Amino acid sequence: RYFRWWYKKTRIEKKPAFIDLLCAVPLQQIYGCPLGGIGGGTITRGWRGEFCRWQLNPGIYHYETVIADQFTVCLRCKGQTVYQQVLSVERPSTLQGWNWGYCGHYAFYHALYPRAWMVYELPGQNVVLTCRQISPVIPHDYKDSSLPVGVFVWEVENRRDEDVDVSIMFSLQNGMGTKEDRSGGHWNEPFTFENEGERVAGVLLHHCTHVNPFTFAISAREKVGVGVTHLTAFNPAGSGRDVWQDLLQDGQLDSPAGKSSPTEKGEVTAAAVCASCRVPAQGHRTLELALAWDMPGIHFGSKEKLHFRRYTRFFGSGGDAAPALSHHALTHYEEWERKIEAWQKPILENSQLPSWYKSALFNELYFLTDGGTIWVELPPDCCTEDLQGPAGSGLSNLLPVLQEYGRFAYLEGQEYRMYNTYDVHFYASFALVMLWPKLQISLQYDIAVTVVNEDVQPRQYLMGGQMAPVKTKNVVPHDIGDPADEPWQRVNAYLMHDTANWKDLNLKFVLQVYRDYYLTHDLLYLRDMWPVCQAVMESELKFDTDNDGLIENGGFADQTYDAWVVNGASAYCGGLWLAAVCMMCKMAEVLGDVDIQQKYTNILRKGKEAFERLLWNGKYYNYDSSGSDTSSSIMSDQCAGQWFLGACALDQGEFEVFPKSHVVSALKTIFEKNVMGFAGGTMGAVNGMRPDGVPDTSSVQSSEVWVGVVYALAATMIQEGLVEEGFRTAEGCYRMVWEQLGMAFQTPEAYREKKVYRSLAYMRPLSIWSMQLALERRASWAPAPAQPSQVPIHP
Repeated sequence: RYFRWWYKKTRIEKKPAFIDLLCAVPLQQIYGCPLGGIGGGTITRGWRGEFCRWQLNPGIYHYETVIADQFTVCLRCKGQTVYQQVLSVERPSTLQGWNWGYCGHYAFYHALYPRAWMVYELPGQNVVLTCRQISPVIPHDYKDSSLPVGVFVWEVENRRDEDVDVSIMFSLQNGMGTKEDRSGGHWNEPFTFENEGERVAGVLLHHCTHVNPFTFAISAREKVGVGVTHLTAFNPAGSGRDVWQDLLQDGQLDSPAGKSSPTEKGEVTAAAVCASCRVPAQGHRTLELALAWDMPGIHFGSKEKLHFRRYTRFFGSGGDAAPALSHHALTHYEEWERKIEAWQKPILENSQLPSWYKSALFNELYFLTDGGTIWVELPPDCCTEDLQGPAGSGLSNLLPVLQEYGRFAYLEGQEYRMYNTYDVHFYASFALVMLWPKLQISLQYDIAVTVVNEDVQPRQYLMGGQMAPVKTKNVVPHDIGDPADEPWQRVNAYLMHDTANWKDLNLKFVLQVYRDYYLTHDLLYLRDMWPVCQAVMESELKFDTDNDGLIENGGFADQTYDAWVVNGASAYCGGLWLAAVCMMCKMAEVLGDVDIQQKYTNILRKGKEAFERLLWNGKYYNYDSSGSDTSSSIMSDQCAGQWFLGACALDQGEFEVFPKSHVVSALKTIFEKNVMGFAGGTMGAVNGMRPDGVPDTSSVQSSEVWVGVVYALAATMIQEGLVEEGFRTAEGCYRMVWEQLGMAFQTPEAYREKKVYRSLAYMRPLSIWSMQLALERRASWAPAPAQPSQVPIHP
């Protein structure tokens, strides 16, 4: 069934598949820190400095290394050029008039998202260059964090006993290395932009496609002692000799006036900007360059609606914002860095935290911007009726929230093209609610609207072959749509299962609502979400077929483990259910809804008893109660409900759902069997382990390690006081992905013991921020140390 559907979609309709199981993206172990803020598109640079992964069209990736996109250094002494080199180890077949093949032995790369450092010790020159790359990714900032810019600050250190004139040339092709670069009609022009005595100069590269046209700007900051020159256009497919000689001659570019003529069909164009200064003997100087891209209006694949990106609220949507964006970036990056350092420093300076964890915590955040992320404004004339669909929704704060903070969406993975996949966002949402809580709240309003609406059009689901509606009323959707279609408008791009019968989605909505309220104290949000929580819990109650207060799974893979069959009461869904019932009681108490509180208190009392009776085996909770061959498997994610309860301090006293001793025993069993008993304790926790210490191979997914699940498990261990076990568990995943497999900045959903992986660049690993929340909680409970605690507490 899947193959027939895939063939029709990709070969006949010529559209991308939401999950392409037949053409996975090949692994390239090349990626470094991406450029750009949230939702304006991203450009990833490799750890060798190449520009190699492009996501400017929303949710669609191009994996092209564009060879003309380079930094080149020119050194001059006493009026003579003594050294000129492209800062790249490549030796390409084009631009052969350039001096390529920089020796990688003299270059070093470091990344701590959203910044990266490249150090070049120029061989034989006694000059050291450090390029610091900065993107405006700043927690609790909803303006500059949306900007499509990256800044390159070049620190030049002259260790010679004579002055050196240093030039850094930044060259860029007009386009992303795709066939559109040759479609004709693209053109470049020089620009200068001055404001409040600060002047920025460079070149605009207008990329004039029919759909989603955009402008690149490459620029440098002019200041006393720094000259900026440019080359408006050159042919990146040629030898490049003219560009090279121009720079070689005097360390500057010719700076012709006027715009270039538009490219002919089949022709490519590129431009360059150069910043130069004199560095005194044994002295230091700084050159500041920037890249901005302005694609203000976007169409998704269906081309039905024009959306404007968040940054247009501040810089306009006319397509002429690139000069102002460049100027803003070059005059504000120091302030961004102060804010980034203030956020990161307490964690980086905490000597009790291992250094791999500091890398993992910040670098995994790359996915918030580079997850095909989109952040758009509501149309100015938008009203509540437009948003809430035919069902209406009674969400009093829906319009004000979306008007103020816009709409936010990110993909399940760069290969799994569905926006805001909700069963996975459940794990990743900690990063959002801790760092950009208003985006989490906006996302939740979007989900709430889709809950109360329906799409009754029938379609065939690929796993079971049955016909069912696209979206059933009063259930949480799987996702809010495919970037190749029209997200928000048409939800549930996921065709594998009819997720109206999934057991986890509704519960994950309720759990996030209370968690968000607990962390933000936003009572208006809680009030708005309360009727929606009641509606989805009513829908969920029908899964309690025997009325014992505990839902039952349906004998298919009816939850986020969508290839792992589960039948009867289960540790994963049953645990999420009880946690959600507990949170219903708590929310009802906060809102003074006595009847609902009583109703769910009764269900909780019955359900807790059933859960323990059916699943607890003295050491851990069984996978399910079906009595099948694998129902006694040890599931690494069996405490997911407890994870959320602990994050909201609902794990003790009257609200204790799972006996503390049982939780700790289960976590210790998982640590012993799924972590230490798997690959020598070096790969994190396997999803399913048989009691005899052999991985559960009853499904593809039971024998996988899911990185985001492992980070969540580690957070649960830390919450329960098993701090060392938690770090040991998570460390296996970090070292496997970022060191052994070379998958930096493309953390996969899953890998197996034999180095097989699945779904690169995936959403779920953002759950590592729940480890940070657990650590901050522990620090705030601990007796006051002599010096103030080094772990910041979020408001």
